[in-house]
Amino acid sequence: MVAVVHTPVLGEEVVQYLRVIPGGRYIDCTLGSGGHALSILRRSSPGGQLLGIDADPEAIELARAALPGGVTLVNANFAQLEIIASIHDFKPVDGILFDLGLSSMQLSESGRGFSFSHDAPLDMRFSPDQKLTAADIVNTYSESDLARLLFQYGEEPSSRRIARLIVRRRPIQTTQQLANLVREAVARRLGRIHPATRTFQALRIAVNQELDNLSAALRQTVGLLRTGGRLVVISYHSLEDRPVKQFLAQESRGCLCPPGRVVCVCGHSPTLKLITKKVVRPSEAEIARNPRGRSARLRAAERI
Repeated sequence: MVAVVHTPVLGEEVVQYLRVIPGGRYIDCTLGSGGHALSILRRSSPGGQLLGIDADPEAIELARAALPGGVTLVNANFAQLEIIASIHDFKPVDGILFDLGLSSMQLSESGRGFSFSHDAPLDMRFSPDQKLTAADIVNTYSESDLARLLFQYGEEPSSRRIARLIVRRRPIQTTQQLANLVREAVARRLGRIHPATRTFQALRIAVNQELDNLSAALRQTVGLLRTGGRLVVISYHSLEDRPVKQFLAQESRGCLCPPGRVVCVCGHSPTLKLITKKVVRPSEAEIARNPRGRSARLRAAERI
């Protein structure tokens, strides 16, 4: 496999907010083709160590070809973060990174239907070991369940109209079939963003249980970070950013008891200190170089 490392989104900001140091230990929970991982390894040299995790076996092979030897690469979902780190004796660590965007390989080369820019089967699984596909959802869910899914995970205002037309036109097997159907269903709402964007996002999130897995992984980071270690998360839409923001806010507070309670009974103490009071976004120059990163937003916190 040819080693190709794409320029990562917010690459310099990631190593800055992770505060990468020589000899440090870092976990990249969303390895992709290894762009961020390579930057971390270079900045942590000499002696830096990296554990790279990705649910997509193709991403692991790309990274294996691109990254130097001695890096630990694991094909698994980051929802199993604590178990993976324990198996590989990789804790405590100096930094943990999540970049929640799809890689260029997944969008344009995987043939698994993550994008409607070219025709492909409606798959959308990160790992072939997963059973549920986007085609299963589109062709078996009831109209009401489809509408609910599109609204919940895609924030699609035309969810009912799209679901109704899907049920009428089934079976639907390819990305182009679905994209054309959505365009027809929301013909009056055409704009800069393709009308099928939210539908594809919703299906991908549902197939891969992305929000549940993200919440599970975030809860495990605190126990893996050493004091002073950093957590950095890059999200690309509000549904991803919301649980990240809520988790960081909760873990940077003391008492979590309901307002009005005179005596604290929860016993919660802050575990993180916010490093970014507001989200960090790519510069105009970076967006010009890499338009796919225009919606990226970075949040960071430090273990206390």
